[in-house]
Amino acid sequence: AVGARVTSQEEGYPPETYHLVGAKEADPRHGKISHLSPIGAALLDHRVGDVVEVVTPGGTLKFKILKIG
Repeated sequence: AVGARVTSQEEGYPPETYHLVGAKEADPRHGKISHLSPIGAALLDHRVGDVVEVVTPGGTLKFKILKIG
């Protein structure tokens, strides 16, 4: 949900934590991503342990959700 902090990990990369925020609050350099962005939208309605696949302008990403808080 918007406001949640989600830690996820792509295979072969260290975990990353994102704070899901509204479009006006988004600041990707500081880990704040919009719930309307490709990654933000993909994270919505998932649970810890889910593997999420998202198509971004840079290609398709697949990552596992490790923590939601």
